[in-house]
Amino acid sequence: MRIILALLAALAACAGCNPRGQTAPDPAAHRAHEAYVSAINSNDLPTLLGMLTEDVVFMAAHQPPYVGKAAVRPWLQEYLATYHTQWDKPVQEFVVAGDWAFERYAYKSTDTPLAGGAAVTDSGWGFVVYHHDPDGKWRVARDAWGPDHPAQAP
Repeated sequence: MRIILALLAALAACAGCNPRGQTAPDPAAHRAHEAYVSAINSNDLPTLLGMLTEDVVFMAAHQPPYVGKAAVRPWLQEYLATYHTQWDKPVQEFVVAGDWAFERYAYKSTDTPLAGGAAVTDSGWGFVVYHHDPDGKWRVARDAWGPDHPAQAP
């Protein structure tokens, strides 16, 4: 509940931001985006987990939310054991409000099966919430994403 209230307070603080999400620059917050994409593309589980808060929430299309690093870990471990992944995530909007940063992005991903076979490509949208942790590092607190195309019926 405290996180929801903090997010609502941060969003209220951003109400005066211009529509493109440009606020006073915070280079460390903006570098969090590059660090996160780099961690994803490292295909290294410890590196990627190091970018996440303990209470992280992943919300991927067609899956239940994964709540907490302990729940995200096995999902990421299986993903990285199955694919070599490469993500491109251009930022469309980035807003910093105190210890929180909000990012809207597009993505293109290429997942190449480690066992061989054709690469799987996807494109879509996403929304990340970063938190500036007490150790001074910006980490991903929430990441929600989905494909540009509608779900295929079975």
